[in-house]
Amino acid sequence: MIRFMLRLTIPAAALLACGPAGAQDIDPDILTAQAGTFLVAPEDGRAGCRLTLETDLAIGGYSLSGQDSCSKPLPALAEAASWNFDGNGGLIMMDPTRRVIARFVENEGSPMKTEDKTPLLLVSAPDGIDRLPTFSSLAGTWVMQRPEGEKLCSMTFEGTANADGNAPLSPSGDCTANVARLKLAIWRIDGFGLTLMSHDGSSVGFRMRADGNFDKSREEGGKPLSLIRRDPH
Repeated sequence: MIRFMLRLTIPAAALLACGPAGAQDIDPDILTAQAGTFLVAPEDGRAGCRLTLETDLAIGGYSLSGQDSCSKPLPALAEAASWNFDGNGGLIMMDPTRRVIARFVENEGSPMKTEDKTPLLLVSAPDGIDRLPTFSSLAGTWVMQRPEGEKLCSMTFEGTANADGNAPLSPSGDCTANVARLKLAIWRIDGFGLTLMSHDGSSVGFRMRADGNFDKSREEGGKPLSLIRRDPH
């Protein structure tokens, strides 16, 4: 299953002793693993901005850059001056007075996100993408095919998810046997990951690319596979 997202693989207990006040005590390897450029964007699909988490010391934690890109889509984050681990497996961003302006909570198996009414996600994103995909933005007809163009199946994604975070999909009658036997019936979004599933446990995961289409996750193994939108918005 695709996991194209920011995830902390550090046990929370390892960070309890190195919260915001103990920044200098954090293992350099942990710090380096967490650093990088990420998209911060609302879960509802509105535009976000890119911030780079750096490893240099700053007031309250570590430096970050890219705040200017947040001034229009997410003005509160334009005030961010530093970031740090929160001691519980999550991550915080602070203004120059050390006031926490965003707290991203560890979310097992999914991107870290805030606990606001409309959460912000902190996630690795393809270059050129400034917002998260949503069920409504991905609804429509897609073609599953090999990179060289061999068509394996077309399917329609419904745009409304149920309480479990899954939405129906309807494969066409022209699917090849190896796709048809998967009995794909529902789909879900996980950051920039897209997973197609059956009701009995079969699944195949994809990750979004810069043009808005999807390639099968490398973690899935097997032959390369793509999902190409047939009816682009």
